[in-house]
Amino acid sequence: MKLNSIIIGEGAPLLILHGFLGMSDNWKTIGNKLAEEENLQVHLIDQRNHGKSPHTDAHSYELMAKDIEEYCEQHSLSNIILMGHSMGGKTAMLAAANYPNLVKKLIVVDIAPKYYEPHHQQILKGLTALEDTDLESRQDADKILSEFISEKPVRLFLLKNLKRKSEGTYCLKVNLETLKNNIEEIGRALPQDKTFKEATLFVKGGNSNYIKEEDKADIKSQFPKAEFKEIANAGHWVHAEKMNDFYSIVVNFL
Repeated sequence: MKLNSIIIGEGAPLLILHGFLGMSDNWKTIGNKLAEEENLQVHLIDQRNHGKSPHTDAHSYELMAKDIEEYCEQHSLSNIILMGHSMGGKTAMLAAANYPNLVKKLIVVDIAPKYYEPHHQQILKGLTALEDTDLESRQDADKILSEFISEKPVRLFLLKNLKRKSEGTYCLKVNLETLKNNIEEIGRALPQDKTFKEATLFVKGGNSNYIKEEDKADIKSQFPKAEFKEIANAGHWVHAEKMNDFYSIVVNFL
């Protein structure tokens, strides 16, 4: 698998993995800032079936973790810092556990290694409606999505997946069919025997319930050097909602 990425700056390699239905562009602002101010080489990666990376029929954390190992081999990277949000956080956790000699530090953003029930059904219905329509503008797409999703920021996030076809209409970048067929995989727990014993940071949004207080003991059993930081008045997209606070916590950890 040859993943698409945006590479910014020079220095120690930091790989950033977006969440479900996201893409590398979601992290450009933070990536540019980290590269410029912290002398890092930042790799903003599109995971499989997302962004400009290849589409396949398969989608699992084992495969996505292997994709990261292959990406590092292709780019001659070692001693990486690996950061992931949500689905990307689970990919990062498993990649660190499976390839511990590759990862120096791990940052996990608002996700735990536990099982999560599928909860993206309404979003997937909205994206399916987009895929079934000849879209002539982003405004048309937003109007259709609004019938399924009331929150404007969520719609704007999802509309980043639109791309213009040669004939002028729009289509989706994500491999929607594969993601719908593998939706149970998105919530799957990491096996309990998977551990990573190096420095690890878990960042939680104060208004998010993805990481609960009772999850911390289980996290520590798999990531014994885990530190926990909570950012007040932030939800699941903590890095976007409270960017400055998030940036400071990451830099302090690094």
